[in-house]
Amino acid sequence: MTRTYEVRTYGCQMNVHDSERLSGLLEDAGYLPFDRESVPEGEQADVVVFNTCAVRENADNKLYGNLSHLAPVKAAKPGMQIAVGGCLAQKDRSTITARAPYVDVVFGTHNIGSLPVLLERARVQEEAQVEILESLEVFPSTLPTKRDSAYAAWVSISVGCNNTCTFCIVPSLRGKEKDRRPGEILAEIEALVAEGVSEVTLLGQNVNAYGVEFGDRRAFSKLLRSCGSIEGLERVRFTSPHPAEFTDDVIEAMAETPNVMPQLHMPLQSGSDRVLREMRRSYRQRKFLGIIERVRAAMPDAAITTDIIVGFPGETEEDFQETLHVVREARFSGAFTFQYSKRPGTPAAVLDDQVPPAVVRDRYERLVAVVNQIAWEENKALVGRRVELMVAEGEGRKDAATHRLSGRGPDNRLVHFAPPAGVQVRPGDLVTVEVTRAAPHHLVADTFVSARRTRSGDAWEARTAAPASSGVALGMPGLGVPAPLPDAPACR
Repeated sequence: MTRTYEVRTYGCQMNVHDSERLSGLLEDAGYLPFDRESVPEGEQADVVVFNTCAVRENADNKLYGNLSHLAPVKAAKPGMQIAVGGCLAQKDRSTITARAPYVDVVFGTHNIGSLPVLLERARVQEEAQVEILESLEVFPSTLPTKRDSAYAAWVSISVGCNNTCTFCIVPSLRGKEKDRRPGEILAEIEALVAEGVSEVTLLGQNVNAYGVEFGDRRAFSKLLRSCGSIEGLERVRFTSPHPAEFTDDVIEAMAETPNVMPQLHMPLQSGSDRVLREMRRSYRQRKFLGIIERVRAAMPDAAITTDIIVGFPGETEEDFQETLHVVREARFSGAFTFQYSKRPGTPAAVLDDQVPPAVVRDRYERLVAVVNQIAWEENKALVGRRVELMVAEGEGRKDAATHRLSGRGPDNRLVHFAPPAGVQVRPGDLVTVEVTRAAPHHLVADTFVSARRTRSGDAWEARTAAPASSGVALGMPGLGVPAPLPDAPACR
């Protein structure tokens, strides 16, 4: 009997990328995706895979809570299997089966390709299989893939990280940086475009360090320019760079390559030089703001987002005010903001002078208020402007009078719009609209200008078997869509 599977993903884009490979591997091995809509309520897949994160707060509590909910289901369903992979599995390899003895497979970040074999071995031997490799043997991008989006794709250019930020556990879980060769990356992108993909996001823990393994400091800017020569590739994005290694050749490549989008996610973490030093972030406030200034000079319409941690051990009110200063100077279009919390295994977890939780919460709330106000002001400045959107998957936004679709502009801002009656638009198609209203986290366009059907829309229609006469085509949200993250930004 054919068995079904479900992959549950937590964390950053790298985990989403890995989950697409896990799904591809399982389908290549003969498993079918679990269709929750077509089964009785409470029914579960034959194989449930948790692709975990160790960066988010209470990640372990979330995992074990979800596992405990499945325990009675598995006990009542002979043959059901549970697998746990990802960063938390890499970190807690020796404790997962002790705390949840009903787990069948534990695998790490370096051996996702082993999952089908481990599941079969666990079934035959009737005992848990724990396999954690310490280094990468097969680059994940070489594995079979099932993408959730027909028109957008993640393309990993490197894995691992050579930095030693004191708050981050990722290098110890993902390992040292390992780069793919440019020809391999470009070949993957060309193959994706041939399948109908029109937008790719280049993915790495520190994309602008790309090339360190083969000794080319300009490898990333060259890669961006090479993407510009791929016919049919409409949009190129990347995440995440590191301010310490962000160089002017990358800015020039972004500005001079038409299909590289004017969008930049540049993690700040703190605006205080003293705190940055304690974090082992090898840049300072002046350097960070200098990068922002040069990006804006080269691309005036660029939208810049960031990551910020408040309450790092030893942070004073003066340090926090320095962060607010950078936020006001940089005028981010959005920010992932975090309250610092200890991560076992990181140097910061044992630092003295941990900031009291009440103080952390207060600073967090003040930071979010400033970030949201600036983002709203920046969005208001776009009212009246025409923007080309790539139509996104999902149901869009509903209000009392209008059912809207959603799309993303070149700067990755989310825009809700309503096509006129009789105008067919599909995920992956391009539409031009005029922005009429602004909110802190999205824009609304009540004026529809034009629509352009694309090969990506064709690919989406073919995948969903939507009849051409069905009007507005809508799909389920896809994890492959390069948009704000499922749980957290790439851990930079």
